[in-house]
Amino acid sequence: MKKYKAIGKIGEGTFSEVIKMQNLKDGNYYACKQMKQHFESIEQVNNLREIQALRRLNPHPNILTLHEVVFDRKTGSLALICELMDMNIYELIRGRKHPLPEKKITNYMYQLCKSLDHMHKNGIFHRDVKPENILIKQDLLKLGDFGSCRSVYSKQPYTEYISTRWYRAPECLLTDGYYSYKMDMWSAGCVFYEIMSLQPLFPGANELDQISKIHDIIGTPPQKTLTKFKQSRAMSFDFPFKKGSGISLMTPTLSPQCLSLIYAMVEYDPDERISAHQALQHSYFREQRISEKQALVARRKVGLTEHLGEPESLKNVWQISKEGKKQHSTMCQACDNSCLRSLHSTGGRQHI
Repeated sequence: MKKYKAIGKIGEGTFSEVIKMQNLKDGNYYACKQMKQHFESIEQVNNLREIQALRRLNPHPNILTLHEVVFDRKTGSLALICELMDMNIYELIRGRKHPLPEKKITNYMYQLCKSLDHMHKNGIFHRDVKPENILIKQDLLKLGDFGSCRSVYSKQPYTEYISTRWYRAPECLLTDGYYSYKMDMWSAGCVFYEIMSLQPLFPGANELDQISKIHDIIGTPPQKTLTKFKQSRAMSFDFPFKKGSGISLMTPTLSPQCLSLIYAMVEYDPDERISAHQALQHSYFREQRISEKQALVARRKVGLTEHLGEPESLKNVWQISKEGKKQHSTMCQACDNSCLRSLHSTGGRQHI
């Protein structure tokens, strides 16, 4: 840690504190997650789920970047040097009298779903998605704090009291640790509503009140769903029927597409709950998908122009193979990376 200078504390949790640091060599600022626990060996450090997850998930535009792991063998102290973001979602909406523009919220939620999709595809689920763990820097959003993450393929049951209560899915509340990656989507739906309304969706005072708050709004689940939960819990539960007030009555300004996505994310039955990949295809994110495709096309065009040099070379290029010369039948936009590298080396006039 000698090459870093502490600037000030950013935050503190049960197991760590976060300090703003400056690299003395390049002058850049970083967020240092200093662990309170002490470790005996580098092997123990490398076996930490958080470090393994960050190494597997990096690099991704919506996952916090891990720059360096600093372990002091003498003292057993451990620090994770990560990129520094401006603030978290909780800090962004705290004390606001008026919600953010919906376009900004949609952009943030699209990025959150992309981070969850990337994570779930790589066999990891977060287990503590909440406003404090979602970081932003201007229009960029990144998911952070992977201290509670688990492998999608690890054996159940898991720890029961995981995730912050207000964002805890029903299967986490009503089973003895029998839940899956779909719990992240429930948490994301709660965050979505909170950004839109500036109020938590299910602010339970305790475990029982948490379930009661959920039932007050979305109603009691059908018997088939409760039966699934009963099969994995020693104690039985019978809830009085509640229709539920509904989310739209609480916040009438929500658009139909927005409301549809929130309901899909806070579906009581995890088997019926939307996945991150499905959420990205929802009509609510239509403009984001179009903008993303347009940006991708633009980047490809810029890349091709840099490689090919002359616009005319896009129209008529030739491919020389071992069998002889033959005309390339498609535009350069369809070429693969190796083709582009060959074009670059030959001035854009032929393929090798």
